[in-house]
Order: sequence, then C-alpha cells, then structure tokens
Amino acid sequence: MHPARSPQSRFRGHLFAILSVAIALPLAAQNRSSQYPPLSTGTSLEATADPTILRPNTRHCEVTLLDNQAFADFSNKDFSFTPPADCPGPWSKVILTADFSIQAGVQFDRTAQLFFDNVNIFFGTTAEPLQSQANTWHVERDLTDYTSLFKSAQTGYAFLGNIVGADGLTSTIFGTFKLEFYQANFVNPAPATADLVTPIQSGGNSSFTIQTGTPEVTQSVSFPKNTERVYLDVLSESQNAEEQWFLCVPTSIAAQLDACQDTAFRETEVTIDGKPAGVAPVYPWIYTGGVDPGLWVPIPGVQTLNFIPYRVDLTPFAGTLDDGQPHAVGVGVFNAYSFFTVTAQLLVFEDHGRSQLSGALTADTLTVPNPTVTNNVNLNASGVGSGQTTVSNSHNFVISGYVNTSHGRVETKVEQQVNFDSVANITSTATEFAQNSVQTSTVNAKTTTQQGPVFTTSETSFSYPITVHEVETVQSNGNITQATTIDQKFQKEETQTLEGFPIFHSSVSNEVNPTDNALFVFNPAQGDFSLGQNSGQSSSQNYVYQDSLGHCYSRNLVVANNVLNTVTDGAACHERHF
Repeated sequence: MHPARSPQSRFRGHLFAILSVAIALPLAAQNRSSQYPPLSTGTSLEATADPTILRPNTRHCEVTLLDNQAFADFSNKDFSFTPPADCPGPWSKVILTADFSIQAGVQFDRTAQLFFDNVNIFFGTTAEPLQSQANTWHVERDLTDYTSLFKSAQTGYAFLGNIVGADGLTSTIFGTFKLEFYQANFVNPAPATADLVTPIQSGGNSSFTIQTGTPEVTQSVSFPKNTERVYLDVLSESQNAEEQWFLCVPTSIAAQLDACQDTAFRETEVTIDGKPAGVAPVYPWIYTGGVDPGLWVPIPGVQTLNFIPYRVDLTPFAGTLDDGQPHAVGVGVFNAYSFFTVTAQLLVFEDHGRSQLSGALTADTLTVPNPTVTNNVNLNASGVGSGQTTVSNSHNFVISGYVNTSHGRVETKVEQQVNFDSVANITSTATEFAQNSVQTSTVNAKTTTQQGPVFTTSETSFSYPITVHEVETVQSNGNITQATTIDQKFQKEETQTLEGFPIFHSSVSNEVNPTDNALFVFNPAQGDFSLGQNSGQSSSQNYVYQDSLGHCYSRNLVVANNVLNTVTDGAACHERHF
C-alpha cells in the first residue's frame, strides 16, 4: 500500500531454461482481434499500448472470482473457486483478467494484489482518479504455468488497501477478477506446466516486507523427491521513502539533499540453504502518483498497472533438493531500508517416471553484490553544491548441476552476466534542485540443458533503462515548480535453439516517455503545499512485439496536455526484423 503522502512529499522524487520451450501457436489457431483493445481519443481516461493476451480458438469458460468488489478499507476480499465443469482440463491457456474503476475525486495510487491458495497471481498498482469522471483500466496475465492451482476447489482473496473519508480522500476503487480457461485440442495442445506452485511465506503471508530490520525472508521447503526442475517467480515493489529508489543517493549526502539513501542500486537476491542461488534485477516501476502525478495522465509508466515477475532458474539445485530433507529458500533485496513489498512463487516440475531422483550441484560462482560507489557531489553546510555520483555492480556467474532422471542424466548450466550502472548529476542551490539520472540494468542469461549428446539452449536478454531529468525551483511567493522528463523502457529478447539450430526467437520493447511542468502551491496558513495546474504536458508510449513464427504487434500512443490524441496500430509490423 502506498500510504497517504503530503503534496510536497509526492513531488519530491528524490525524497523518496525456461519452464518449457514456449513455442507460440500458429496464427490460424489464435484470436488476434482482441490484441488491440479499444481506446478513447480526446479523453484523459487511462490508456496503455499494452496488448491483450492471444487466445486460442477453442472452447472456453469464465469463472468470476470477485465481481465489482469495492475497496475502501484494508480488509481482504475473500472468494471461493470451483473448476469450470463445462471446460474440464487439460487447458491450452489460462488467463486472468482484471477490470478496475475508480470514482471521480481525490485518491492516491494503491498497491493491488490477488492471491489464490496463498499464491500471488496478480500484482500491480492503481490509477489515480480524474476529478470529473470515473477512471477505468483493464489488465491481463497469462497464468498457464500455474495451471496446477486451478484443478481443484480453492479459496483466495484480493488485497487493495485504500483509505476513503480521511484527509480529503474520496474515491473508492472497484475491481472485477475473472479466470478464463481454454480447452486444449490437437492444434492447441496443453503445454507442460508446473506440478507444484507454492509461495515463499513469512508468518503465513506470501506478500512480505524487506527492509533494514528484515534483509531476507527464509522459508523451509520440503521438495518432492522426484523434483526435476525448479523456478522462482519474483516481484519486488519499492515503497515509502525509497519508492523512487532509482533517484536515491549515497547516505553521506542524503540528509543534506532531503533525499533517499543507500545509493540508486537495488537487487533481489535468492539463496538456497544460505548459498547464493540467483539474482533478479528490480524493475524501476513508477506509480501514477510518482515523481509528478501529471506525467501519468492518461498513459501510466511501463508495467505500472501490471507488474511482470522475473523468473529465476533454480534447476541446477534440483539434484540437491531431492534428498527428502527441508531446504531453506531465501529472498531479500540488497540495500532496501525503508521497505520493499516482495512476493515469490516456487514452480516445481516433477519426473513422473520415478519417485526418487538423485543428483548434485556441480558449480556455483555467484557471489553477493559488491557495488562500486563514487561520490563527487560537494555540498556546503547549507546543502548548496553540485557534482556527480555513480554506483555500479556486476555479476558474471555460472551455476550448474545434474539430476539422474527416469530418462537419463539431465545436466543444466545457467550462465548470466548481470550489470547495473547509475549516474546522477546533481545541482543544489538556495532556490533550485536539479537531478539528471541515467540508469541501465541488463541481464544476459543462457541456460543449457543436456541429456546425453542432445542439448538445448535458451538465451534471454533483459534491459531496464531509465532516464530522469528533474528541476525544482522555489518561486518568490513560496510556490514550487517542477519540470520533469522521463524515458522508461522494458526490453526483452529470447532465442531458443536445439543442437545449435535456432527454433524460436522473440523480442518485446515497451517505452513510455512523458514530460510535464508541475506547480505546487504553498499554503501559508497550513505550511504545506497543494498540487496546482500542470502545464506543457506530453507523453507517448510505443509497444512492439515480434517473433519468428509470424506474430507481430505494435501500438503507439501520443498524448498532449493530458489528453490522448492519436493511436497508431501495426506500424512497426511493416518492417519485420525476423
């Protein structure tokens, strides 16, 4: 939950492999019409270029979990689930849809989560309301990998903590959550999915807090003795004073700049029995109230409304997890101090041809982070000064292991290069604060699976670049203006090969680029600030997906003065890259 924040704290951003070879289905077997959801130009209603999920053209059923559920407090909203009798498995696809609305008025952005048998199946934040009309948005998540959860009756709940009636907050949030089940057929077979999906929990909660006092949450897990593959889906959401962690500075200058501390480096760490087992870079999500609320109307930041989990491949450890003994799985966030909300789900694949497997971990060169920090920001006693601060960290590691299965020895080697670099140029005077931050976060991962002479590889590249340029100026009347420009991206490429021959390639790029001039009006009687009318706002989002099987999706949105002007579909698909 994002707690209520004063207007002043809201604008000061510085205060605060592979489960299986996932071959896409043939074009003829998929419904492409729904990929381009309708948008309303000429309005400020929430708008994203993100596609909906491709559906197979097979019989399907919907199960409603919660219908128009009101969120106006901090209680869990419970539901019960029964598998759809008219669409028994196997299923080729399982999709979660969520439709939200927020009443016109005043409200902060809020964290939204959905849990099914304590497993997190949705994590995102909410849009802020429009003053004169309700705001609505739609999100989807492909849950096919989590199919085993839905084979039996279960209970679950939604959590969306929201304050109404205090501090002038007037808007209730409503949500409808449904599961769609698409039956398998010859053209749309059911993919191999995890036999067991279970959350990492702390005190019985599968959404937990990581901070200075709790740097890691560890849970004892007894794995099936025939575990062949293991993955961990991780989401780490920054909160409170480090909500904009990518703008944080070294602790030695944080107080003078009224900024968040511990540098601009965060990273999720995964351990097994105390040994480093994997890392997950933290995506620099910005919520709809973040940095400057005017930036995000009507286009929110990348993934703001629907976070994408990062999947950590723990398969090299499978041979050691098959011994029938409990093993400690730990999750933490390096440098977290104020706090991060974290959720992590284990996905376990079993060997159905044998009840007991053996194996071993053969290599693990991953070490804990050791960032390099330079601080050339020179400040006087009044906090006036300038300079540059940088922080960088890199991992270059190999983790490998083997499992003796019913179909022979399977060896898995995970090789990753994980690099992080942030450069911030800062100027602070009596009347102006300026920060220009350029951050790059990349992962190049290669997983090689070998059984006898046959080997497959999966190569994945992630890139999470973000640039933030912010200038705050105190006017003679006490008001503050803030000029902000942000460029935020998510880029991912995947290549799968068999015996060295490429069999599938895909790429996705999602970029949002807003600019805005905000006004914060000083209220002398209360000694605080209120948000005034913004000006000069513009924004765009460009989303492109392509793959080697002929799928292509592109959508471009352009906004001026907080109103959606143009929607352009398919333009990037005229220039195919593969």
